[in-house]
Amino acid sequence: MGGVSSTIASKLAFFPPEPSYQVDLDEQTQKLKLLGVSQSEKGEVSILQTKRGHYIFSVFVRNKGATMTLLYSHGNAADIGQMFRFFIELSDRLRVNVMGYDYAGYGRSNGEPSEQNTYADIEAVYKCLKEIYEVKEEDIILYGQSIGSGPTLELATKLPQIRGVILQSAILSGLRVMYRIKYSLWLDIYKNIDKIPYVSCPVLVIHGTEDDIVDVSHGKKLWELSKMKYEPLWVKGGNHCDLQVFPQFFTHLKKFIISVERQSDYSKNVELEESIIDLDYTLDITNEIKCRPSIEEIEKSSRISTEQKEIIPIRPSTDRKLKPRISFDKREKPRKSMDYFGKSRSSTDQSERGRNSIDRFGDMMRSVAMCNIDCLKQTLAEED
Repeated sequence: MGGVSSTIASKLAFFPPEPSYQVDLDEQTQKLKLLGVSQSEKGEVSILQTKRGHYIFSVFVRNKGATMTLLYSHGNAADIGQMFRFFIELSDRLRVNVMGYDYAGYGRSNGEPSEQNTYADIEAVYKCLKEIYEVKEEDIILYGQSIGSGPTLELATKLPQIRGVILQSAILSGLRVMYRIKYSLWLDIYKNIDKIPYVSCPVLVIHGTEDDIVDVSHGKKLWELSKMKYEPLWVKGGNHCDLQVFPQFFTHLKKFIISVERQSDYSKNVELEESIIDLDYTLDITNEIKCRPSIEEIEKSSRISTEQKEIIPIRPSTDRKLKPRISFDKREKPRKSMDYFGKSRSSTDQSERGRNSIDRFGDMMRSVAMCNIDCLKQTLAEED
């Protein structure tokens, strides 16, 4: 039953566009390259095999000054050819590496798109980052746009050391885009509402207040359920596909990147402080041992009263023993500053507003189709 429901949901949820690019082998470098895409020389193309047997295409945009890498999962009506210009802009303005990929059935990737296939796709890309590009888990930020929030959150729940998660125009679940439902149903896909509480890293949510495809209530609910909340960005007047044209979009993204980079510096400082504390404790113990009375002093003390004998042996100072504990408290103090990520601003509307339920199946299909048509039109307009 689960396989049947997944197949039905996939037919309703995925609308891959016609491929916007070709892939060819560069005769000089003997490396794959994108054809039909401007500035394609800035991307490193790979073919990856997933655990479900599909071959998918990915593109890596490198920034020489980067310490972080974005693993980007795009929306429903796009492929890496259409997204490539945006990948370059992300890389340049945020000073990060960007890894984008096409789901099975999208672009030049083979197979058919489905929820489970997208999970296998993003795992293959993550494996490539670790093994081919030698990127550490703690230096990766997962970025999911629209339906790409599904594979993003699925992977985030499995990676406890991931640096951060960015959700742009994200969905609570597939069915919740069309219907206001209280509980997750067995036939639903991408149940992000059930997964977000298990993500153990800072989460940035970005959503347009005028999104007519995925209502802003989706983003607000996901932010509300996040365990480590970062200051969200509700783009006033923003729709589903145009958030990047607002000036605050890149400004807020940059703030988030800087914030999680500082988190890395904090972790290194804590490790260094732990080493210093251990060294201080060792020195304290050594000094205390040197202060113990010599044998001659002990023999001399035999002529002193019993009361004085009990005072002569010099015990390690209690205050000194407590010194590492005081340092530990100091070490805990910076950790409290991490509550910055937990700092919640009162949401103007924490309840899931949602739009009015669409009662007819035909209306749902028309709404989904319009989503993809609108996004595709905008993308083509940008290229022109």
